[in-house]
Amino acid sequence: MGDRGDGPLVERSATLKFSSGVLWKRYGLRATRQRRNLAKLLFGREDRHLTAETLAFEARVAHTQTSLATVYNVLNVFARVGLVRALSIDRCPTFFDTNTTDHPHYYFEDTKEIRDIGPDEIKLTDHIRTPEDYEVSRVNVVVTLRPKAPAAEGRQRTT
Repeated sequence: MGDRGDGPLVERSATLKFSSGVLWKRYGLRATRQRRNLAKLLFGREDRHLTAETLAFEARVAHTQTSLATVYNVLNVFARVGLVRALSIDRCPTFFDTNTTDHPHYYFEDTKEIRDIGPDEIKLTDHIRTPEDYEVSRVNVVVTLRPKAPAAEGRQRTT
């Protein structure tokens, strides 16, 4: 699933974008009208991170009739079969990532946004020593960030 070359993700994006039935069948999913419409909204752009509420809002703007519960159900089904990745972060709604490759994230507490940590920013697998007879199958990392407190001018350090 994590292949970014000629593998499943490229096929997933192209197939869902054009509403072909091939991929739906591969994942054992029925291509309902609501799933197709939500998939077009979800995969019609570059990879991104969004909540069910965000996708429901986009569906309303696109005049797609669907409930928030249906959006949650569809996203959870997509996550279960590997079309998206669910990211759970403390005290936040679940984010869904359309990039299913192994990659870490920044979470910005002040803006409630998620951004991918680029491969040039961190390479965790080089620093993981697994127990004998085990190998890394997936790394899930979210680095939570908050704005720095402004430095107080003229503050003297007391000891």
